[in-house]
Amino acid sequence: MPEGRVSSAVNLINTKSRRLFGFSLMVLTALGLLAGNLFWGSHGLIWPFGHEAALERQILAELRLPRVLAAFAAGGLLGLAGALVQVLTRNPLADPYILGISGGAAVGALLAILLGGTLLTQHLGAAVGALAALALVMGLAHGEHAWTGHRLLLTGVVLAAALGAVVTLLLAIAPDTALRGMLFWLMGDLSVAPAPWIALIGLAILGLLAMPMARNLNILTRGELFAASLGVNVNTLRHLAYLGAAVATALAVITAGTIGFVGLLAPHLARLIMGADHRIVLPAAILLGGSLVMLADWVARLVIAPQQLPAGAVLALIGAPIFLHLLHRSQRP
Repeated sequence: MPEGRVSSAVNLINTKSRRLFGFSLMVLTALGLLAGNLFWGSHGLIWPFGHEAALERQILAELRLPRVLAAFAAGGLLGLAGALVQVLTRNPLADPYILGISGGAAVGALLAILLGGTLLTQHLGAAVGALAALALVMGLAHGEHAWTGHRLLLTGVVLAAALGAVVTLLLAIAPDTALRGMLFWLMGDLSVAPAPWIALIGLAILGLLAMPMARNLNILTRGELFAASLGVNVNTLRHLAYLGAAVATALAVITAGTIGFVGLLAPHLARLIMGADHRIVLPAAILLGGSLVMLADWVARLVIAPQQLPAGAVLALIGAPIFLHLLHRSQRP
């Protein structure tokens, strides 16, 4: 066998081994964080096994398991959305919140809190606000003939800025009794997360739908003209990726509020560990996003126990130094 073929075969084996090791490590990390969140909390270690552990089993089943599953689902959705948005914009600094969906959800949820609504009303308000923002972006971005990627993203950015101003006004007029809850929701709070099953089912469906697009996403990263020359329907691919990212972001925000850095950091870490192939990056971003939010929520529950911090604020404190390190590392010659 020629020396070049031997070298190529060795590189392929090394790449596959590195990816298998990296993916296995991500799965083990996610499972470890899941177990840590379940069994270790503000009151120390609990052991739910045995005849006299009925209370511990109830705490696990009714409080901790739904919360940790909601954390994983929200993080996985944001990781997936971030990977899709970064391909759409061809910008590694893009974040799923530039779509404007989180702003709509925030306005809906804060209005519900301001009007004294129940927890269910808050989640319904967030859902209605997110869907209204999605419909508004899709409607305003439609040009004379069709959507374009630039129109979609620019419309999302402008709408996000406008909704951010509305959020500021709502905080300014809110009474002191409602202000704390509003701020916690904006910073990402899993203590009042709804049942996680809708977010988990949404994550599974969106992940399965995104995987067939991965090969074309790889081609799209090399430019629209190049992708079109290889027979990729660029407009359809962009619209599907945008819609998937928007729905994923909406589900995540409804579940956990606005948690930053996940959609930015998880795809970066996935590419750093697994390479640039989106057939690997997409599931890796889901795992890393879920793990990051589970870690942040675990720290938020433990650091000043029995009081709890908003997971979004903790994640920003963890994610900012990591991202700055990755950014500095990428700029080295």
